[in-house]
Amino acid sequence: MDSTAAVERVWRKWALERHLDPQHVIEYAHGRRSLETIQIVAPELVAGQENLRVEDMEIADKEGVVAVPGASELMRDLPPDRFAIVTSATRALAEARLRYANLPAPQRLITADDVSSGKPSPEPYLQGAALLGMAPADCLVIEDTPAGVQAARSAGMQVIALSTTYPVDELKAADGIVNSLAAINIKFVGGVIRIQTT
Repeated sequence: MDSTAAVERVWRKWALERHLDPQHVIEYAHGRRSLETIQIVAPELVAGQENLRVEDMEIADKEGVVAVPGASELMRDLPPDRFAIVTSATRALAEARLRYANLPAPQRLITADDVSSGKPSPEPYLQGAALLGMAPADCLVIEDTPAGVQAARSAGMQVIALSTTYPVDELKAADGIVNSLAAINIKFVGGVIRIQTT
């Protein structure tokens, strides 16, 4: 889903409340757990307390949280037991945003609550592979942030980057880059997922 505007609104407000440079904070916010963003941009603050504040603000801000083009089709076309959502959001925030975007909750969901280290650590994607019962090398990740691309590559997975949140030059570590989920065509044939991009 696209929550870019909501993410930036929340982090801008939080940064101003804490007398921090909002642009600097936002640079770290996308694709990372909020706890780790706070630890990076404001190590002097009590990250756990600040994280609760940020999460409450993010759950409350649903304006502009929408499904990206192609998301509902992709979720419909993939067998439910063959994909997972791996997100830097907490479970409560992920489920709220899925509702706001009118997307169904997947059978398999790895959130910030499930890992000890968030992206760019490979841990979230390795847990996603384990949840699917798949070897990391047999997984394909679709990501929209440099931290997520780095996490997937470090996990030994192939990755297609979406240039919806960051410019293409910041996503070059991906195996391929598309400008929309709608550019990804999925077919499930004979137990094999075939992916074609345009």
